[in-house]
Amino acid sequence: MLKPLDLSDSASWKQRYRAPVVVATQLSKNNRARGLAASNRSGLFQIYAWDTTTDDLRQLTDIPWGKAGAALSPDGRYVYYLADESGNERGHYVRIPWAGGEPEDITPDLPPYNSFSLSFSRAGNRLGMALADADGFHVYAAELEANGELGARQLIFESFSFTSGPFFSSDGALAVVSTTARTGSLHYSLLVFDLTSRSPSGEQIGELFEGVENSVEAALFSPVAGDARLLAVSTKTGYRRPFLWNVQAGERTELNVGALAGEVYPTDWSEDGRTVLLRQFDQAEQRLYRYDLRDHILTPLDAPAGTYGGVYFGPGNEIYAEWQNSAQPTRLIALDAQSGAPTRTVLTASDTPAGRTWRTISFPSSDGQMIQAWLSTPDGEGPFPTIFHTHGGPSSVMTEAFSPSSQAWLDHGFAFVSVNYRGSTTFGRDFQEQINGNLGHWELEDMVACRHWLVTQGIADPAQILLTGWSYGGYLTLFGLGKRPELWAGGMAGIAIADWAVMYEDSADTLRGYQRALFGGGPEEKAAAYARSSPITYAENVAAPVLIIQGRNDTRTTPRPVEMYEEKMRALGKPIEVVWFETGHAGSSMDVEQGIRHQEKMMHFAYQVLG
Repeated sequence: MLKPLDLSDSASWKQRYRAPVVVATQLSKNNRARGLAASNRSGLFQIYAWDTTTDDLRQLTDIPWGKAGAALSPDGRYVYYLADESGNERGHYVRIPWAGGEPEDITPDLPPYNSFSLSFSRAGNRLGMALADADGFHVYAAELEANGELGARQLIFESFSFTSGPFFSSDGALAVVSTTARTGSLHYSLLVFDLTSRSPSGEQIGELFEGVENSVEAALFSPVAGDARLLAVSTKTGYRRPFLWNVQAGERTELNVGALAGEVYPTDWSEDGRTVLLRQFDQAEQRLYRYDLRDHILTPLDAPAGTYGGVYFGPGNEIYAEWQNSAQPTRLIALDAQSGAPTRTVLTASDTPAGRTWRTISFPSSDGQMIQAWLSTPDGEGPFPTIFHTHGGPSSVMTEAFSPSSQAWLDHGFAFVSVNYRGSTTFGRDFQEQINGNLGHWELEDMVACRHWLVTQGIADPAQILLTGWSYGGYLTLFGLGKRPELWAGGMAGIAIADWAVMYEDSADTLRGYQRALFGGGPEEKAAAYARSSPITYAENVAAPVLIIQGRNDTRTTPRPVEMYEEKMRALGKPIEVVWFETGHAGSSMDVEQGIRHQEKMMHFAYQVLG
């Protein structure tokens, strides 16, 4: 039974939303007294300078729509981030002194661009960027002088296909670019460039390509000067597995992790080049390991269960790890570098009301494929009204994370489930790529199977199941309401996709490359697939009330398709409400009070739907 709706300022669920958290931490590679972090302690995510000698945080940015992504130069002198307009993720990279100061545009001669990648060489003499505009992706390497001044910039690679990097060797002499130009899908090959060449764009001296069905993805160059080894992962076995590749000699060495289930990713490399840290994903559960590169010995770390963000070698004999679980918000903890046992909390979140833990469940989908999901239930006996959540992406995964939204529903008597549908990462290549070219189909099959399991287990009341999700999860909410209207009592979609073809026309240039890879082409080539996968195609089937929360300045899931969807739904006499906010894709997660307002709106909607 639902509890009375608690919208008081002291409600436990609001306290969890307002709990200050610390994310996206990093240490300067060559000045360990300086670090960087993002926190919502001001009520809006901003970038903070982290004095690691005292663990004090000092706010650096004061951007009205928030900022969580930034990069610290290896000498700790400058902080770099993409300066955009109202969160639209399009603009110019700027830098500000770590000590504080005004932003400096580092590409004043270029038109505005989108970008997901900015990098440095360990020596601090190179800066790299992959920028996207209407003409495709452009990868640059720029010189950095010893005094921090920006030097000459060279264009080293261009492609219309999705591209990222560059990854620099420690001394900045070599650069590796990751690109889908060879495959046309989300499978990457790696290109190596010698930046000491007299060629204006550097000389390409190598390539690693494992066929169109496989992907090789760069992770980290060795931190040792003159060492040309790159840590990377390959999907050749069907699961991502780490290996070492000497990009000059072409030699390849597999890391001995074959006994581990699931997928394994490198997270950091010790300064002496002898040890790497690895993170394993097995059925969406994470474990940490250290790996001795000389003796090829894998050692499990005694780290607490939960979800890990950044995991890297800290000062002294410690590993730093951003850690959270379903009941506790993110904080930076220190682990013993040998055993992995927790030793202390470095940067902490404030105390919050205890949340309910999630548990992992699994069930067969329509084709027999086993699907994993996370479940939590309130006090009492089921069946319960149920919030059915799907994560964003699709190239993402839901792990046991702290979610103020899920805890708000649980506080009020709802069960909460989040399903890792086909297309989710970390479950293997075939699982992830089965959706490609036919988006929505297998995801919905898995959602329906999860719903059936919840009902037959007596957990979910079949008449009181509400779909919800943000970004790709918002897309699946609208898609599920139109394709299987009889199964859902209502739907709450955040920053959703309603029409793939129209979104392609309006979206950021980085996302167009990603969308082409998912569909196997643009809407002019794959018109039938784009229409088949678009929720607007099935609007006439929708039977349940719909709530959409959408950003006006979103360049990932753009506003025009939602406007068209709302217009069509109203013309059909369907119950729909659209709530607009004025910033971009991350607006609701950046602004604490806006997140609370959106949660209140969804809870009002759910209570009205369920009477």
